Amino acid sequence: MIFLKPIVALIGRPNVGKSALFNRLVGSSIAVVEDTPGVTRDRIYGEVEWSGKEFVLIDTGGIIEKTDNSIISQVRAQAELAIEEADIIILALDSMTGLTEHDKEIANMLRGTNKPVIMAANKSENINKANYFEFYSLGFSDMIPVSAIHGTNVGDLLDEIINKFPLLEEREEEYEDVVTISLLGKPNVGKSSLVNKILNENRIIVSDEPGTTRDAIDTRIKIEEEEFIFIDTAGLRKKSRVKQGIEKFSVLRSIKALERSDVSLLVIDATQGVTEQDKKIAHLITDRGRGLIILVNKWDLIDKDTKTGDRFLEQLKFELSFVDFAPILFVSAVTGKNLQKLLDVIKVTAENHSKRVSTPDINNIIHQSVLMYPPPSFKGRRLRIYYATQTKVKPPTFLLFINDKELFKNSYRKYLMGRIRENFDFEGTPIHIKEKERERRG
Repeated sequence: MIFLKPIVALIGRPNVGKSALFNRLVGSSIAVVEDTPGVTRDRIYGEVEWSGKEFVLIDTGGIIEKTDNSIISQVRAQAELAIEEADIIILALDSMTGLTEHDKEIANMLRGTNKPVIMAANKSENINKANYFEFYSLGFSDMIPVSAIHGTNVGDLLDEIINKFPLLEEREEEYEDVVTISLLGKPNVGKSSLVNKILNENRIIVSDEPGTTRDAIDTRIKIEEEEFIFIDTAGLRKKSRVKQGIEKFSVLRSIKALERSDVSLLVIDATQGVTEQDKKIAHLITDRGRGLIILVNKWDLIDKDTKTGDRFLEQLKFELSFVDFAPILFVSAVTGKNLQKLLDVIKVTAENHSKRVSTPDINNIIHQSVLMYPPPSFKGRRLRIYYATQTKVKPPTFLLFINDKELFKNSYRKYLMGRIRENFDFEGTPIHIKEKERERRG
């Protein structure tokens, strides 16, 4: 069973403070904030947790009146497509400026969606000068006066967002025990062709034109009594190279496909090698805790000698060293090279992704690891690990009860992760280690 996170889109005309509000809700300065209309041209995504619930927040460029200017048109298209995909919409308004004709135009657009709309009357830090009561004339009943800069009433806004969530039962997809696999990668690396070769039939359009697959496409297949669901997605490309709004929009659908999957296949073009965008996608997969298999496609197009594979593999491991747990396969959608082996690797990766380690076993390994390499002291104090237990699967997550979080350095976390991998075979899946300070007694 896969629980889908609600998607909340932040919409409004330019320069009402959407990016500042996004940063406040996400809790970090990710979006570019500048007092210039139209600065935010691409949607920016962030994950928000509030009251134990999570959602994906989309920051958009301001909805600008229709124009022949291509960049402004793309910004408007991005916002409109974000509205289409969102579950809940936050309409950001400017309390200092008050209601404008542009606000009314956007409200008319939102009313046609039949989606929950929450008005966020931004810049309401000075209650005596704010003009937010007139926003009720837009026809939406829910409004929260906020200040993105000062954080005023942001908690109330988050509460209202959470109250709009659909019931959890409506936000889940039941796939029984079927392993769900998403294919991610830049456009034109051969994702659809790989699925077609596995299916041995052309159910998905294959073209040399980048971005053929606009939507994520689910294909359920049965091989030797085992079922798999493959989710083919539109390609993810560098922002500077995305020219059409519809292609930018495909990124959101790719992220949604990733959220729905157990295992992700990162498809890399052998003729191009590892690119910066490939690295970003690998980070995207691991940040969301999905199993990862790296596929080097189009291997049939490479001129080879006896050392070609070894050289390529060495370079690949160097460039993607931060995902050294991921198996690597050289494949070809044309010849079918290693595709039968791929299914076996998927099964193993999915099993590791949902693996549980008993509490005595994990404590034994942690204890041995500390004896082998004690944590360094810091300001005269040393980290003490009292107890460990596994709290989650998909990905495997371990909780350590310790004496002081400040003493638990990232280098030691990586050391313990390595020791856990050595002893329990978590190939193909990221693992997480979280820590909690145990209350001091007496």
